[in-house]
Amino acid sequence: MNAAALFGTLLLGAYVAGSINFSILAFRLTGRQDPRQHGSGNPGATNVYRQAGPGWALAVLLLDMGRAVGVALVAGALLPLGQMVWVGLALILGNRFPCFHGFAGGKGVANYLGFTLALAPVWAGIGVLAWGAAYLIWRTPFLSSFALVFCLSGGTALAARGNGWGIAGALLTAAFIVACHHRNIRQRWCRKG
Repeated sequence: MNAAALFGTLLLGAYVAGSINFSILAFRLTGRQDPRQHGSGNPGATNVYRQAGPGWALAVLLLDMGRAVGVALVAGALLPLGQMVWVGLALILGNRFPCFHGFAGGKGVANYLGFTLALAPVWAGIGVLAWGAAYLIWRTPFLSSFALVFCLSGGTALAARGNGWGIAGALLTAAFIVACHHRNIRQRWCRKG
């Protein structure tokens, strides 16, 4: 397989992997309503916490992160670093627009954390600490997620070691995840204004 075909295959594989939403599947298997029907409407760990408690939220978080670590390890073994970062974005696009769940999914934060854990583990740890600090200050999960994502993006960009494509992919991933929070941003801004 040539390099372009391999890259395309891994992009598609990451998108498909990201399209498997563990919270939707877990809720379906346990007879619960789709997590997108309640709370924030997001099938991510925070909304699962609100609907099903900390155990389910932790399970969803760990499954999302574990999948992302696996995707990152495969991409890292087969691709140069600059392309690997784009595979992470494809994973997050699958999470946001899952082909198996009506193209309505999560925001990709846990996936980005898992992907970065494999690529730049120190930065993943710094990001988790930043999330905790931001949550103590603002008590708002989405703002805390921004602190996490900015650390992850910075760590991913630094791990790209000057590769322009890798840096661009890291910055675009962060911008995409922030854009996925547009509803949260509007609600907070309208409440303050």
